[in-house]
Order: sequence, then C-alpha cells, then structure tokens
Amino acid sequence: MNRKHLLKVILLGESSVGKTSLLNQYVNKQFSDKYKATIGTDFSTKDLTIDGKIITLQIWDTAGQERFQSLGVAFYRGSDCCVLVFDVTEPKTFENLSKWKEEFLTYVGTTDPEHFPFVVLGNKIDLNNNKVSAEQVNKWCRDNNNIPYFEVSAKSGTNVEEAFQTVGRKVLAQDPEDEIFKTDQLVLKEESQGDGCKC
Repeated sequence: MNRKHLLKVILLGESSVGKTSLLNQYVNKQFSDKYKATIGTDFSTKDLTIDGKIITLQIWDTAGQERFQSLGVAFYRGSDCCVLVFDVTEPKTFENLSKWKEEFLTYVGTTDPEHFPFVVLGNKIDLNNNKVSAEQVNKWCRDNNNIPYFEVSAKSGTNVEEAFQTVGRKVLAQDPEDEIFKTDQLVLKEESQGDGCKC
C-alpha cells in the first residue's frame, strides 16, 4: 500500500492580495468578503489526484503584513513548492514578487534554488479592473525560470483548482517518484532469548 508524505506548499505575497481567500476557496469551496489579516501562519490540507496518484497538499498561509512576516519565515524550511500571490488590481503587489521569491529562497534551505518549484497567481480577476497585464507577468515568469502563471479569482473559484493541480505536478516532476511515494514497511525485531520478566 503506497502512501505519500505531505507536500508542503507555502503561500506568499503582500497583505490583502487574497492568500487566505484562495486557500479557503480551494480547500472548502467557500469565500468571505470579510477581511481578516493572517497573524503568523496557518495551514490546511487537501488530497488531490494527479495521473492516478493521490497526494496530500499541506498548504501554509502566511502573513503579508511586515510586522508578522518574521513569524512565517521559520515555516519556509522543508517546503516542496512556493505559490507567489499578487493582486491584479494593485501593481505594487506584483512588483514585490521578486522580494518575496528572494526571501523565500534565502530561508527555505534548498540545495538547488534555481530549479525550486514556484507558481504565480494573479488574484481578483473577478473585479474586471486589471492593472497588471498578463504580458508583464509572463515576462517576469520567463525571466525567473519559466514559472507557471494563472489569473485566478478566490471569489468565483476561476482557475483555482487548475493552479493547485499545477503545484502538485511541479513537485512530482521535480522529485523522483521513489522519494515521493514510499512503501510502508514493518520491521520485526527478533526477541531476546535471555531471561526476561514474564510478568
């Protein structure tokens, strides 16, 4: 019986770009208009099937507000993928993607930062007020080792499922299958033949 250890995924981006809403939409198919800042970190898990294999995503939602960011840095280590989120109606949130990417790579502890799996999400396309063009983002993604990019809506759910499917595929493509899927093994130790308490 094959099992999969959790794939650890980190959501990063400026405050109020919709990281928590995206997580809630993906895991629970729910959306709330009420904004509540994430303090430190929180996570949810969801199983998904990719090419007939069931894997589990453990998705960490991190604080975008500067005074809370140091609380999240400790959770970067051991991540399998990083999802960079910005708000398509706020250009500054896109301009800061490089800062988030560099900070993540500084603390994650990867031995191959150039090929670490990233996915970029441009959220809030439901507002129909895009101020960051797909061409701009696609150029940035090409310049950063061809990162996949999705325009998404946490409110309507547009492209959210597809984006996280890509997260799973990116990690599976990065890691050899024998490291991702391991077979449960039970090791029995031979009991000592010496005198022992029989009580």
